[in-house]
Amino acid sequence: MKKLIPLFLMLIIYCSAYSQNLTDISGVIVNQKSQPVSGAIITLLNTNFNATSNSKGEFRISHIPEGSYTMHISNGAYAERNQLITLNGKGMLFNIKLNDASTQLDEVVVTAQKREEEVQQVPVSISTLSAKQVQVYHLQNLKDITGIVPNLYSAGPGDNRNVTGIRGIVTTSYDPAVTTYIDGVNQFSLDTYIPQLFDVERIEVLRGPQGTLYGRNAMGGVINVITKQPSNQTSGFAELEFGNYGEQRYSLGLRAPLIKDKLFLGVAGIYSGFNGFYTNEFNNTKFDKQHFFLGNYYLKFLASQKLTLTLNVKNYANRNNGPFQLVGSPAEALSNPFKVNQNATTKMIDNIFNAALSANYTGHSFNFTSVSSYQENNRYYTSPIDGDFSPFDAVSLINNYGGSWNKVKVGTQEFRFSSPASSQSPLKWTAGLYGFYRYSPTKTGTHFGDSAAMVGSPINNFTSINTNIERNYGAAAFGQVVYTINPQWDITAGLRYDIEHKKEEVKGEFQPDGGDAMVTQADTSSKANFRAFTPKLTVAYHLTDNNNLFATYSRGFRAGGISQLGSDPSQPPLYAYKPEYSDNYEIGSKNSFLNKRLRLNISAFYTLVNNAQVPTLVLPDAITVTKNAGKLNSKGIEAELAATLLKGLDIDYSFGYTHARYTDLVVASNGDAVNLKGNHQVYTPEVTSMLALQYAYEIGGPQNVQLIARGEWRYLGNQYFDLANQIEQKAYSLFNARIGVSTKRVDVFLWGRNLANKKYIDYAYDFGASHLGNPKTYGVSLRTNF
Repeated sequence: MKKLIPLFLMLIIYCSAYSQNLTDISGVIVNQKSQPVSGAIITLLNTNFNATSNSKGEFRISHIPEGSYTMHISNGAYAERNQLITLNGKGMLFNIKLNDASTQLDEVVVTAQKREEEVQQVPVSISTLSAKQVQVYHLQNLKDITGIVPNLYSAGPGDNRNVTGIRGIVTTSYDPAVTTYIDGVNQFSLDTYIPQLFDVERIEVLRGPQGTLYGRNAMGGVINVITKQPSNQTSGFAELEFGNYGEQRYSLGLRAPLIKDKLFLGVAGIYSGFNGFYTNEFNNTKFDKQHFFLGNYYLKFLASQKLTLTLNVKNYANRNNGPFQLVGSPAEALSNPFKVNQNATTKMIDNIFNAALSANYTGHSFNFTSVSSYQENNRYYTSPIDGDFSPFDAVSLINNYGGSWNKVKVGTQEFRFSSPASSQSPLKWTAGLYGFYRYSPTKTGTHFGDSAAMVGSPINNFTSINTNIERNYGAAAFGQVVYTINPQWDITAGLRYDIEHKKEEVKGEFQPDGGDAMVTQADTSSKANFRAFTPKLTVAYHLTDNNNLFATYSRGFRAGGISQLGSDPSQPPLYAYKPEYSDNYEIGSKNSFLNKRLRLNISAFYTLVNNAQVPTLVLPDAITVTKNAGKLNSKGIEAELAATLLKGLDIDYSFGYTHARYTDLVVASNGDAVNLKGNHQVYTPEVTSMLALQYAYEIGGPQNVQLIARGEWRYLGNQYFDLANQIEQKAYSLFNARIGVSTKRVDVFLWGRNLANKKYIDYAYDFGASHLGNPKTYGVSLRTNF
C-alpha cells in the first residue's frame, strides 16, 4: 500500500497542473419578502467550493473550473434549495430566493452513493433525518430511530450495544447485519460502535443491501451519521436538559475558523447521566445508574480550493452500574416491571477511541478521497457480573484480566476515485480500494459458585477460563457507474469483490477457588478465508423533475467466521461458518407534489437469504456460536410521507410491513435437530408505523418567536425474540409529545416519551432473559445557539 501513495500524489500534482478555464460566481440570497438572508451557506456539491452570505445576503466564489454543478443553499430558517448551474468561463451573477421552512420541504442532499446528490433523485430507498429533526424527535441513541424509519427495529439489553435489523435482515452476533458509518468511517463491529447521537448534521438510512459501495455486513442496509463540521462561519451551541429518574445532560459545541479560508476547528462535548430505571431487590438499591461523556473534535485544513485535509477524533467513556437489566422470563419482567434480583453487582467500564484522517481532492479529471481510521475499545467489569440473573451464587462472569485483554483494535483504509463534479459526460463513476485489520483478544472467566447445581454443574466453586484471540484482515475493490441514456432514463451498475482472512486462537483453563489454573484446552488455532462478489443493477426512469421510478437488483454479503471457545463441552470451538448471502429485488417511486410541499416515497422489496447465519447464545459464558442453518424469505412494502400543507403545520408519516419467514431452518436443541421451517424472523415487527404532527405558531418580532406543539404516535406490530417463536411481544403503541418556545437564539421545551407508560419487551435472549423498553420519561430542555 505504501508504494501506491507516491503514485496517488503524482496523479494529484499532474491534475493540479492541468490547464483549464476558471471563472467566478457571485450573487445575493433573499427571502420571500426580498430581504437579504445572512449566514446562508452556498456549496457546489462534490467540490471544496463554498461561501457564506454576509449581512447584505451577498456571496462570492472564485476560480471555479467551467462545467456543470449543483449549487446547494442552506440556512436553518429557510427550506434548503438546490440549483443546477453551468459555468462557461464568464462570471455569473445569481439572485436566489429562499422560501420559509414553514411553507416548503427541504431539498435534502445525501451521500448515499459516496457523492453528494439530492435524495429524491437517488434510486435507493433512503430515509433522512436532519439536525432539526433529530432535535424535535428527541433522538439521543441510534435505537431511537425505531419506527421512524420504515421496517427498522433496534434495541439492546441495556449495555448500549444495539441489535438493529432492516426488512427482516438482522443478527444478534457481534458482526452486524446493518452497517453503521459515522463521518465516513465504518463502525466495524459492536465493540467499536458508538450509539449516542450528538452534534448531528444528518442521518441517512439506506434500506436494502448496499454491499457494492459499503462492503461487508451491509446486507440489511446502512446507517450514515454525519456530524457538524467547522467552516468560515463562527457558531456554537449550549444545551441543558433535566428529566425524571435524575436525568441530566450538558452539551457544548463551538465551530470557528482559526485562519480564515484555511484552518478550521470544531469542538463539541456532552455529559449525560441518570439514576436508572431499575431497582435491585437483592439489596434494594438503584441498579442501572450510569453516565457517559462523548467528545467530537474536528481540525480541517483547506490546503487549496482543490485539497482539504480533515482530522476527526471521537472519545466515548461510558460507566454503567448495571449493564444488563435482565430478569429470567418475559412474564416476570412484565409482572414485576423494572425490578431485578441479582446478587453479583458491578460497574461496566467502556472506553472507545475513534480517529480518522481524510483527504479530499477535487480535480478536473477526477475527484479523490482517502479515509484512514483507527478504532479502539476497552470494555470490562470491575468485579464479577451476575451470569444467572438471580439472587443465587450460581454463575458470575469475570473479564477484568488486565489492560491487554478485552481491548479491540481496528484499522481501516479506503481510497476512492470518482468523476469530477464539473463533468458534462453522461457517465458518472466511482471506484476504489478498501482494506482493514482487526485484533480482538478476549479472556473471560465463568465462575461457578455455591449454587452451581442450579445450572447443572456437578461441582462448584471453580472458574472456567476461556481465551479467544481473533485476528482478521481483508481487502476489497469496488466500482459503480451511472450512465444517463437521456433525460428520462439512467442505469446504475456496480460490482465489489471482497477477500477476508480470519484466524482464531483458543485456550481453556480450569481453576478451583484458591488453586492454580490447569489447562483443559491447549493452545490451538484455526484459519478460514472468504471471498464474495456483490453486484448491483438499477434502472431509473425520471417521469418528471418531481417524479422518479426505479427498479433494483442487489446482492448482500455478511462475512463468515470461526466459533469461539466456551465452557460448554457440547459446543466445540474453531467451527468455521460460511458467509451469508442475499438476493434483493426492489421497485420504488419517489414523488414531490404541490410545489414541493408534499413528498411521498413508496417501495416494495423481495429478499432471499442463503446460508443464513444463526447465532446461538452459549451460557453462562455469554458468547455466541454461529452456524449456517437455513434460508430466509423476506418481502414487504414501505411508504414515507412528509407534508407542509398549511403554514407552520408539518406532517410526517412512515409505514413498513415485513413478512420474514424461514423457508428452511434446522437448529440443534438438547442434542436433537429441530425443524423450524416457516417460523418468523427474530427482532422483526410485522408492522412499523409512525405519525408525527407539529404546529408552529409564529409570533414574529426581531427574534422570530414561535410557539411549537408536537405529538407522535408509534406503532410496532407483533414480533418474536427467539427462532422457536416462543418469546413474543404483541403489537403496541407509544406516544410522545413536545411543547415549547423557539426563538432565533434560544429554545425552551417540555417533552415526554412513552406518555401512556406502556410496559413492553424491548429485548430478550432466546433462553428467556428479558429487558423492558423505557418507561414514561419527561423533562425540560434549554438550548441556545450562537
